[in-house]
Amino acid sequence: MAARIDKIVTSGAFELDGGSWDVENNVWLVGDDAEVLVIDAAHDAREILTAVGDRRVVGIFCTHAHNDHVNAAPALADATRAPIMLHPAGAPLWGMAHTDRRWDWDLADGQEIEVAGVRGTVLLTPGHAPGAVCLSFPDLGVVFTGDTLFQGGPGATGRSFSDFPTIIDSISTRLLTLPPQTVVHTGHGGDTTIGDEAPQLDEWVVRGH
Repeated sequence: MAARIDKIVTSGAFELDGGSWDVENNVWLVGDDAEVLVIDAAHDAREILTAVGDRRVVGIFCTHAHNDHVNAAPALADATRAPIMLHPAGAPLWGMAHTDRRWDWDLADGQEIEVAGVRGTVLLTPGHAPGAVCLSFPDLGVVFTGDTLFQGGPGATGRSFSDFPTIIDSISTRLLTLPPQTVVHTGHGGDTTIGDEAPQLDEWVVRGH
């Protein structure tokens, strides 16, 4: 069985710095008919479980620890017995969302995660949030970027725990070096490609300053 990618969109609130915003999040599932990796368990564990079906969940991968990307992770982990995976630098934000539970596995730059016969490589890409990571699957020609890179620009850096020069460095050194045809699956909104975003780097830098 060949690996495939499924997407569901869940809705809820993003909360930080005393504010709350209604958001829609992309939840990505990479796998086959037997097993699946969930990327960013957002808002609604029941909806994610419906998409998973009877497949074994090998892990719950968190691109970063903003509440809207991890708020359904513990419930999903309890239902599936799958480990929650997060870079340890995301601990301060994780603690804001979950005061009574830690994630299960520490992610590290360069770590490989295998599911359905394909391997994903963890890319450390801080800036939008501490410990933000992307997950690149070269054999599938895709990279999951969370809130680091979107169609038309980098993720937001105007709130606590974020930094614009850092996210630009992450994008330029870790993402724009991927093959230009690589499809970018984002944490919110539509897809793009590395080739479509790379020419805009200088414009982002000017705009960001």
